[in-house]
Amino acid sequence: MMSSLMITAILRRGTLLLLLWWILTEGSRDGWVMGIFAVSGALWLSLRLVAPEATRFSLTGMGAFLGFFVCNSVRGGVQVALIALQGRRALQPGTLEVQLLLSSAAPRILMAGVLGLMPGTVSVRLDGRMLLLHVIDERMPIAAEVRALETRIARMFGESL
Repeated sequence: MMSSLMITAILRRGTLLLLLWWILTEGSRDGWVMGIFAVSGALWLSLRLVAPEATRFSLTGMGAFLGFFVCNSVRGGVQVALIALQGRRALQPGTLEVQLLLSSAAPRILMAGVLGLMPGTVSVRLDGRMLLLHVIDERMPIAAEVRALETRIARMFGESL
């Protein structure tokens, strides 16, 4: 018999994956036959790779996260553009290793993915709570930005740091 935790994970992840498929196909009905197979495979794989765990989710926290993400994406994009205009000598690329404070796997995976979307950073490896980032300029306050993002993600998932 399936646990309520597993059923909840299937419903939440399945809904999210179906929504993602709908967005990717721009709402077209033509792709749903393939979509059912793709979503089913992705759901099965996600359940194998990340075991279901009890999490709380805050819509208020998600709103704060989205606002933070959009503002920092724009700000980061401007920073990276200004650095690029200065030429290669202005760049000081490097790596940064960060010990994440998030306790659950799902928020840590989201954190690594979101940092890959933020201008100037790319997640290289997530090993437990240790995250290795490649940064476009080591002089930028990346560690502080990582902590600020981590705080927003923790609030979204109902965690306290």
